Amino acid sequence: MKVVVQPRNMRPFVFVNVAMSADGKISTAERRQVRISGGDDYSRVDRIKAESDAIMVGIGTVLSDNPSLTVKSPDLRAWRREAGKDEDPIRVVVDSRGRTPTDADILHKGAGKRIIAVSRAASPEALEILRKHATVIITGDETVDLSALLEELYRLGVRRLMVEGGGTLIWALMERGLVDELQTFIGSIIIGGKDAPTPVDGTGFFREEDFPRLALIEAGRLDEGLLIRWRVKRA
Repeated sequence: MKVVVQPRNMRPFVFVNVAMSADGKISTAERRQVRISGGDDYSRVDRIKAESDAIMVGIGTVLSDNPSLTVKSPDLRAWRREAGKDEDPIRVVVDSRGRTPTDADILHKGAGKRIIAVSRAASPEALEILRKHATVIITGDETVDLSALLEELYRLGVRRLMVEGGGTLIWALMERGLVDELQTFIGSIIIGGKDAPTPVDGTGFFREEDFPRLALIEAGRLDEGLLIRWRVKRA
């Protein structure tokens, strides 16, 4: 399985931000949300949200965690207003079948634009409902064409895209060579469980020559854990 590198001038800069336990898990086997990082990392994440043009998650994250993806700090929200931006970045859900609940926090909390990306497999009824709450982008037959979606986001003015999960979406972006940077907070807990999700799930790479290669940008202690930033090397 060969990684396909998308031309950089056609899509935003894409960085993935994840928090995982010391044994590489992002939640429990039953997908229960776990507090992995502390106050300093929460402040860091709020800052990089505010610095982003858009934040993207997969439908699995919406269904399991119901995130709002809003900027929490009043100072950062004011900073965005002063820069002529909405208080919150554009929120993007990758939702091939159009399953986003109409009462999801991401559709109602905060300010700014919401985008639901679906495939042509989503029912017309689902699209009609979702269009009442968000802009709907249709691309791909059975699943969302992520390359085409990123090109459309670029056309809409998104230059810096933050990806918050989950593992299936991160895998799909990695597999297609659409990630530029990986920011990982490693917390001081052990979750365990062979079925507990990891930051990158999906089917995985089977040949070593296909593994995405990373270059270390920086690493340092944060809270009681470790923050590592990696650059994804280009083929």
